[in-house]
Amino acid sequence: MDEWFSRIAAGCELSAGVLQDLRDVGFVVLPGPVPPAGLAQLAEAYDSAVACADDDDVSVGSTTTRVHDFVNRGPEFDGLYLYQPILRACCRVIGQPFKLSSLLARTVRPHSQAQDLHVDFKREADGWPMVGFIFMVDGFRPDNGATRFVAESHLWSTIPGGLANDQVADECQVEACGPAGSVIIYNGSVWHGHAANQADEARRSIQGAFIPREAQAGFNWAARTRAETLARLSPLAKYLLAV
Repeated sequence: MDEWFSRIAAGCELSAGVLQDLRDVGFVVLPGPVPPAGLAQLAEAYDSAVACADDDDVSVGSTTTRVHDFVNRGPEFDGLYLYQPILRACCRVIGQPFKLSSLLARTVRPHSQAQDLHVDFKREADGWPMVGFIFMVDGFRPDNGATRFVAESHLWSTIPGGLANDQVADECQVEACGPAGSVIIYNGSVWHGHAANQADEARRSIQGAFIPREAQAGFNWAARTRAETLARLSPLAKYLLAV
């Protein structure tokens, strides 16, 4: 058995309630790794990293702007993918050695429409199972585009080819709200999508995904990671990046 996987799995266990939500509902909202006093600094680092990103790393969609590769954006973001509750969730959901596939900034622009519901990974697809996480740089509220999940949809025996927003009754959708600094951990096969941002301000987050270690990652961190990043990374971080 992989030594690092064994060490992560042997750590303090998640609570029974958290495990039940991950297993039965498909997601859970927890306090994140950044203390309240550090949130303003992280938000400032987020804005700076987004503003300075190369065009090749920026993806502008109909409702959101994404900036890829937040592994190399600064030390403020290192602790996000090392957060122990996320890693313990990976041990439970993935159940085998795993690695980080992606880490990116995602800003839901003001007055954006709701995103179509989708899954990140269909059951049994290459790279499955996946554990995703979303760190709330801003608080997630019903009016500013909080991510909504279709509870228990990761347990469906068959996955529809598509799922329009109006095909799911309101009572089946659960908005994952929380104050800035919270983190959502979710099963990659649960249907989800951000709600409409009706506010005058953007809603910022950092999101990532872990996949089985032998699967194809979204980024080749060994080729991408800068020398100054490698110099500060812990052995655990290097293991999770496979560098």
